[in-house]
Amino acid sequence: MKKYFRSIWLAVPVLVGLAFFSFRKDDRLFEIARNLDIYATLFKELNAYYVDEINPNQLIKISIDNMLRTLDPYTVYYAEDDIEDYMTMTTGKYNGIGAMVNSADGKHTVMMVYEDTPAQKAGLQLGDEIEKINGIDLSTREDFDTGKLLKGQTQTSVTLTIKRFGSPKPIELTVNRDIVKVTNVPYYGMLSEDVGYIDLKDFTATASREVRTAFLELKGKGMKYVVLDLRDNPGGLLNMAIEISNIFIPKGEEIVSTKGKVTEWNKTYTAYNPAVDIEMPMVVLTNNRSASAAEIVSGVMQDYDRGVLIGQRTYGKGLVQTTRDLSFNTKMKITTAKYYIPSGRCIQAIDYSHRNEDGSVGKISDSLMTAFKTHNGRVVYDGGGILPDIITEKETFSPLATSLGRNRLFFDYAVKYHFEHPTIKPAKEFHLADNEYSAFVKWLSDKEYDYTTQVERDLKDLEASAKKEKSLDIIDDQLKALKAKLSHTKDNDLEISKPEIKMILEEEIIKHYYLEKGMREASFNEDAEVKAALALFKDPNRYQEILKGKKN
Repeated sequence: MKKYFRSIWLAVPVLVGLAFFSFRKDDRLFEIARNLDIYATLFKELNAYYVDEINPNQLIKISIDNMLRTLDPYTVYYAEDDIEDYMTMTTGKYNGIGAMVNSADGKHTVMMVYEDTPAQKAGLQLGDEIEKINGIDLSTREDFDTGKLLKGQTQTSVTLTIKRFGSPKPIELTVNRDIVKVTNVPYYGMLSEDVGYIDLKDFTATASREVRTAFLELKGKGMKYVVLDLRDNPGGLLNMAIEISNIFIPKGEEIVSTKGKVTEWNKTYTAYNPAVDIEMPMVVLTNNRSASAAEIVSGVMQDYDRGVLIGQRTYGKGLVQTTRDLSFNTKMKITTAKYYIPSGRCIQAIDYSHRNEDGSVGKISDSLMTAFKTHNGRVVYDGGGILPDIITEKETFSPLATSLGRNRLFFDYAVKYHFEHPTIKPAKEFHLADNEYSAFVKWLSDKEYDYTTQVERDLKDLEASAKKEKSLDIIDDQLKALKAKLSHTKDNDLEISKPEIKMILEEEIIKHYYLEKGMREASFNEDAEVKAALALFKDPNRYQEILKGKKN
């Protein structure tokens, strides 16, 4: 094998040397050839003389990934081993069992089982810890990907040895792999007698068909108003954004245009099918994780005044990626253009590399934004995502709830609850009784978790400022008294935060019985954006006034 690699490296300088000769007349191409020669020579020397054996595939991938990282976050290289993941992103299909496994602290825990998949049919449950895969003890393996061991050709089987809560002995399950379809619309249904809801979470190859099917089915059930939920949707295929927009926008109308360095690739895309419905009142829900194709759809609905947007400012990704095939079955997804929605605006954040901690765009100076107008003459802006017509506060959790979630205590208790209660009421009806919440609090008594409240953080900042300004002595006694008075006790905080903690725990428990769909149904009563949409539909005058630009 070493001899094979050495022969390759001996040939590379010769080939690059030929490139030298050819490209001297063009300074740019000459610089490319010169640097490729340097890179090839460097790698040859590393391979020959580095103290330890190097992994050429791994080292090259690291160098490519770091090079692309200097450009933008969306230009990505896919090695041959990653092609299956790439295909899953674009087609929404993969060969496997249909379960999400989290590997942490030496444990491999099933966090989700998807409906109508081999994993569900074989009886795999949330909370199961996978100890062996086809007899391979996972505790003896460190540098491996559990997901890749579970994936495999259709109609092949994989034997899992699992540790299940309440079971004294390990359980063996044989799961027959099959094509797993990752649905773009994990849930749709009626929020009320006449309000339908479609949750669109991705834009793979079947997205438009799924949305169309959901819309027509709900319309058949009496839907007169529709909520299209694009929150937490990272985007996907451009043609799916066009087709989904076309469901609600008339044939012939412009949907999006792309402009980049390769002018031959610049194109304007119009709605090419008759619309399914251009009249039904619509609300589109967005947040700061609605990106790319999700922003095209929400932006098109806003630009044509087709529906009212509710939520938070979207992510701000107005860039188009094109996939290019490389040698040896590898690929590169490369940013080739920016896209512009019908008003003429590009929603790409001015500086996509500097964002808030939560990924949001943050405040953009008015001087860096240009005003555009919607079909009805409403003023909208470019350069920082799509700003909704009705802005709601982003959902935040208390430090206590965040700590319980981070330490997986909601999940672990739900596993225990599921074992102790074979059945529960339907998702929309299930609620924990007060004595059940007390049982959860008691269960937490010997669990490890901690947190710092906002007031405690503010006191710490005040103390640091006082030290810096040399005035700590003056307020030290008062600070100590405040700390003593405000120092949190877990039991007290669990009582104060009971409504929030109880709601999160109920949703987690429901997930263990009814999976994703049940958890979504259970969340509607506390969903600020859904409640705002329902309130808006009850006020048709306000709905029309927003679309006419009269008020928010």
